Amino acid sequence: MVSTGERQNVATYLHDSYEVSITRACKVIRFPKSMYYYESVKDDSEVITRLLEMAALRPTEGQDKMHQRLRLEGYNWNRKRIRRVYLKLGLNMRRRSKKRIPARVKQPLLQTDQPNKTWSMDFMSDSLESGRRFRVLNIMDDFNRKAVAVEAEFTFPSMGVIEVLKRAFEEHGKPERIRVDNGPEFTSLELTEWCRVQEIELQFIQPGRPMQNGFIERFNRTFRQNILNAHIFEDISQVRILAEEWVKDYNGHRPHEALGGITPLQAEEESSSKQACFDEVNLN
Repeated sequence: MVSTGERQNVATYLHDSYEVSITRACKVIRFPKSMYYYESVKDDSEVITRLLEMAALRPTEGQDKMHQRLRLEGYNWNRKRIRRVYLKLGLNMRRRSKKRIPARVKQPLLQTDQPNKTWSMDFMSDSLESGRRFRVLNIMDDFNRKAVAVEAEFTFPSMGVIEVLKRAFEEHGKPERIRVDNGPEFTSLELTEWCRVQEIELQFIQPGRPMQNGFIERFNRTFRQNILNAHIFEDISQVRILAEEWVKDYNGHRPHEALGGITPLQAEEESSSKQACFDEVNLN
């Protein structure tokens, strides 16, 4: 449906471009001449001000949400008036809002002295033989480089990350902090709030500084060389099966130079034995 304002613009265009009278222009487009000269007596200045303020504060909210907020604030403007001004201001056009990443403080990349102090988490991506892309979420314990989780999915929203972490907690315990980059899945409100409830610190590296998450970056390279680059996958189940077999070998049989030539599980057993002896000495 063409609005009154648009029809006024068409009549003006005919009048200016073809040098015809306003009367003739209105007859051509079947637009009453009285409506052409009509000027609204409504003062929408307050409505315009409030809508612009709300759009600036919450650029992702639409007309209906703005109307509901205005009603809660005590304004009695009806929905039609809100919509008319909303469209007049062009607020129905999608606005691009750049998400600002908070300032990140550089944290030293140190090997912890106990398991479940700090985990590192990162994503990788690859494709099946058909060309369909998939992602792999890798999680490791910085203490003994143990692979905590290697999960492959076609999509990995923030809730998917939370589900993987829940399963990892049941099997390996809960860490004090998790080091991540600034990807949207890790900076999401869902993951942030869930980690707050779990009393887990999300430690973000600085943007463009993957070396600050060097443990998981080295882990990713090993996984890509041994699995992703070494095989052609027909479906994602093949990725999951090979990843599971690789994790078992990586944790239990593959010697790690950073651990003095022993496996991650052996390093964890040694740590548990030392802690048990320390506790026994303190008791005596």
